[in-house]
Amino acid sequence: MDRWWQYLTPGPAQLATGLACLGVGMQRGRLPTVGPRTLDRWVAVLVTGGRGWFAAPDGDRRPVVAPAVLWLRPGVPHHYAPDEGGWAESFLDFTGPAVAAYAELGLLPEDDVVPLTGTEAAEAVIAKVAGACRRGGPLAGAAAAAGVHELLVELRRHRADLDPAGAPVLEGLRRDAYLPLSVAQHAGRAGMTVAELRRAVRAAGAVGPKEYLLTVRLDEAKRLLASAELPVAAVARRVGYEDPAYFTRIFTRRVGLAPSLFRAQEYRGTAGAPAPRRTD
Repeated sequence: MDRWWQYLTPGPAQLATGLACLGVGMQRGRLPTVGPRTLDRWVAVLVTGGRGWFAAPDGDRRPVVAPAVLWLRPGVPHHYAPDEGGWAESFLDFTGPAVAAYAELGLLPEDDVVPLTGTEAAEAVIAKVAGACRRGGPLAGAAAAAGVHELLVELRRHRADLDPAGAPVLEGLRRDAYLPLSVAQHAGRAGMTVAELRRAVRAAGAVGPKEYLLTVRLDEAKRLLASAELPVAAVARRVGYEDPAYFTRIFTRRVGLAPSLFRAQEYRGTAGAPAPRRTD
């Protein structure tokens, strides 16, 4: 066997950032059976070569074939092992209050065994975390925590079990986001029911079509407010809102500032030109 790992003990400040790395490691060969056991943290086990099995809490064994990731959840028993030929794996232990939000965003799937299209990007992230831990020092915990965020994104990006039709659906929503259309009308333009559209958007990694459309609109509204001298009402119409008062309420509730106040802070228009006056 070829094995290396290191564990970290993050302090309260690191935990308060949302995600903290608790451990990282790589091992390969004829590894021992793991469990049955239950942990108090999350672990992503990246299987990069070989095959084996994973036993769910009900005892049913599922085959594991690289490339894949095993998701070990806090409080949930797990039991797994490579076949006699062994396998290669990397792992990252993590915890923190942001876990629930990442699950809602679809980056922490409910499945215990998730097939991947490849592991190169995820392996590079884990290697980067390992390098930070080997170097040590006051920045090791922050660097490792940043790697947790990056790993969750890469593992979601390379899932092999999702409907590839989801990406074109998101592209269509983004293209039509500024049209004054309801979610039902967007679904009709895509040739789907609302339920089908919702499933496709969630499968592609967004929380839902309504939230996705709102995010696209507000991102563009911010860009226009920061870079153009358009009145707020014109910005509202450009991003799909005929009623500027309604746009102002939506923008203020989500951003925390009225559009005119956002512009006053962020305006990056023509050099030397004053920011447009408040209009809402």
